[in-house]
This record gives sequence, structure tokens and C-alpha cells, in this order.
Amino acid sequence: MQTLITNLIGYTATVAGTCLMVPQVVKAWRTKQMKDVSSGMIGLYVFGCLLWLIYGLLIGAAPLALANGIGLIVGTIQIWLKVKFK
Repeated sequence: MQTLITNLIGYTATVAGTCLMVPQVVKAWRTKQMKDVSSGMIGLYVFGCLLWLIYGLLIGAAPLALANGIGLIVGTIQIWLKVKFK
């Protein structure tokens, strides 16, 4: 039962953490602007996701790896949008 609750919390955190940056991506796509989004913030977000992804894979924590793998994709999209709409 404890594993079920732990996994439920982990996957819920995955959804919340992944959704964190999605509104910014949607807004940038609609407005075609990224001037107010800090390149440093995006870079740190991507770097953090990469490190957490590696850590999650090393310890076998699927929710952690999944959340940060998706976060890495979202961050990469933000970098692409930042370059595209510069």
C-alpha cells in the first residue's frame, strides 16, 4: 500500500511539475514573443531537468525520470521558441 501511495504522489508531482512551464510555451506560441522570458531561466530549468532525469534513472525512480524527461522536452521547446521568435 505504501508503494502505491508513494507512486501516486510521485506521478501527481510529475503532472504538476510538467505543467509548470507549459502555459509559457502556449503563450509564446500564440503571441510569437519570448522577449520577456529569461534565457538564463530557461537554461537553468533545462539543466536542472537534465540532472534530475539522470538522477531519477540512476536510482530507478520512474516518476522522477518521467517528469524531468518531459520537462527537458518542454524546456527544449522553450529554447527553440526563444531562438525562433528573437
